[in-house]
Amino acid sequence: MNFFSPYKRKIIYFLKKKINLDNEKIDNSLSLDELFIKYGSDKATSWNNNKGHGYTKFYIKHFNKIRKKKLNILEIGSFSGASAAAFSKYFLKANIYCLDINISNFKYKSKKINVFGLDATKLKNADFFLNKINPNQQKSFFDIIIDDGSHRLEDILRCFKYFFKSLKPNGFYVIEDFKHPNFYKHLDIKNEPKIDKLINFFKKKKIVKSNILSNNFQKSVINRIGTINDYKGLLKDSFIVFIKKLN
Repeated sequence: MNFFSPYKRKIIYFLKKKINLDNEKIDNSLSLDELFIKYGSDKATSWNNNKGHGYTKFYIKHFNKIRKKKLNILEIGSFSGASAAAFSKYFLKANIYCLDINISNFKYKSKKINVFGLDATKLKNADFFLNKINPNQQKSFFDIIIDDGSHRLEDILRCFKYFFKSLKPNGFYVIEDFKHPNFYKHLDIKNEPKIDKLINFFKKKKIVKSNILSNNFQKSVINRIGTINDYKGLLKDSFIVFIKKLN
């Protein structure tokens, strides 16, 4: 990657004309799936006139009861901001933090959406981000964390290792498309457990061999996990998991 690429992307983002969601009049009766479709998120049942991942019903199942509460939501991998736009309308009092390595694609803006152009898998970048939004170093900051990033197994594991500690009690850590490394070899990494294996071990309160997730880290996570619910979406590679943190 060209050294100046991150800076060029940030310049493009700041200069780019965006859709102001705060000035947009919208039908309050729109469902979450209709919002996903409206803003162009592949989480919907349909996307670009094709079948989407169909994750809407799972988001509703877990979050409909809290959608009116004041929430801090972290989205790892935002691309054009489609799902962030939909979530800004669905979660009525949410602050949404979007992390993406390339924010030049971002199409939306809102007082509720905070965009950061950085690689969340790099510890230095992640530290910078958390220190900026949470200067008081409150460990439990996010109510919901959604990993919809690169889908590379290594990146999923590193983000989970770093950001899980920032999740509040009763918060949810969501990983979308977690079986992509099972389907696509370029997303896999040797000697690391795939996410389906990891969550199966966690459900059984067992530790799996990993170079990225230490035994101590896994023990800590296992002791803090409430429920793990994984689902199959509409496409062959559509899988999503909701990990609820107890304390």
